[in-house]
Amino acid sequence: MAKVKSAFFCQNCGHETPKWLGKCPSCSEWNTFVEEIVQKQVPQVVAFSKSQRDNKPQQIGDISDREHRRIELPDKELNRVLGGGLVLGSLILFGGEPGIGKSTLLLQLSIAMKDKKVLYVSGEESDQQIKMRAERIGINNPNCYILTETSIQNIFQHAEEIQPELLVIDSIQTLHSPQIESSPGSISQVRECTAQLLRYAKQSSVPVFLIGHITKEGSLAGPKVLEHMVDAVLQFEGDRNHVYRLLRSIKNRFGSTNELGIYEMVGSGLRQVENPSEILITNTDQSLSGVSIGATLEGMRPMLIEVQGLVSTAAYGTPQRSSTGFDSKRLNMLLAVMEKRCGFKLGAKDVFLNIAGGIKVDDPAIDLAVVAAVLSSNADIPINNHIALSAEVGLSGEVRPVNRIDQRIREAEKLGFEKIIISKYNKGIKQSDFKIELIECGKITEVVKALFT
Repeated sequence: MAKVKSAFFCQNCGHETPKWLGKCPSCSEWNTFVEEIVQKQVPQVVAFSKSQRDNKPQQIGDISDREHRRIELPDKELNRVLGGGLVLGSLILFGGEPGIGKSTLLLQLSIAMKDKKVLYVSGEESDQQIKMRAERIGINNPNCYILTETSIQNIFQHAEEIQPELLVIDSIQTLHSPQIESSPGSISQVRECTAQLLRYAKQSSVPVFLIGHITKEGSLAGPKVLEHMVDAVLQFEGDRNHVYRLLRSIKNRFGSTNELGIYEMVGSGLRQVENPSEILITNTDQSLSGVSIGATLEGMRPMLIEVQGLVSTAAYGTPQRSSTGFDSKRLNMLLAVMEKRCGFKLGAKDVFLNIAGGIKVDDPAIDLAVVAAVLSSNADIPINNHIALSAEVGLSGEVRPVNRIDQRIREAEKLGFEKIIISKYNKGIKQSDFKIELIECGKITEVVKALFT
């Protein structure tokens, strides 16, 4: 009979220690260690068994360089984020806050793949709950199988019977393996179940989606090794007060991590937003002060977003600086540049900044739009609705060039803008290549003249 062995695991980072500690030496969190049994008294059962292939050392020149086969998904936004489709045998971790729409999106994907056999495994909801959600989505697929199970061994038995072409697990924290004697969701269970699903995906070439919970800090729950084991980590972001959801790629072994997918939450599920610029810009007939349009890039996708600024007299002596969706430290830097280099007295005024649509922007090309919105609100003079801006602002007040400016210009041209203000230091940009009028500036003072005179 094997000896029972126990160890203490940090529930935050997965650090293992033979004795209990108050503070984790790895992540410095307090009171996170929980005792778990790591060896059971019964012989281990192989959860997934398939013919093993013999791996032999090969010279690097003899290895086939064929491309990974991909499945074209009916969801174009998810296709873009994954890098052009779903790679066979890949393991994808799908994280997000509770109620953000993770289960809805993957159930919607499972039902929409009518030419593929899909097994959707849920450990959190009953069959009737999933059926009600599927009816709300309004799509029927006879090749979509629903299984409510939490035992990893039983899941593999059903998978061998059905032979699915796509496996969805909702969620990895609800699964448990008989090889580990600890509760579902613990560090040991999550790590072991993920390892068995990884082995299943690689040996059967069936792509697997894992839905994962996140902690209150916003990081994925479970050990950090979980993110190292999977092939891609997708983060579903958004605010329950806004209808738009952003799908970002944190890690992707088969594509870029700069891509972004945008969805709109509607009554029938999640709708793909193919042209985000139209939803992020307010359609109004009136010209309002403190509003400017900036051209930004999210991955390879150009977008035009609305920047809203408000400048008012400080009522409590100390001026406030507040920004939503934009780095507050960068806002303070831009305000200092406007005061020092351009002579605008903003030191005794409250400044508020908001990026419309509830999205967060870290692209420096939005600097000029922020400056324009603040100056427009300060002077109470509206900016022309048909002018866009795209440039970085330096500490000396110069208008600096940004990358891929031609894509930003074409996006503004496509949406019907008449003018776009850019840096005059952009190379290879000619007015003859575009129908939109290019206004090239080198200093903020030149931008002010172009906007308000």
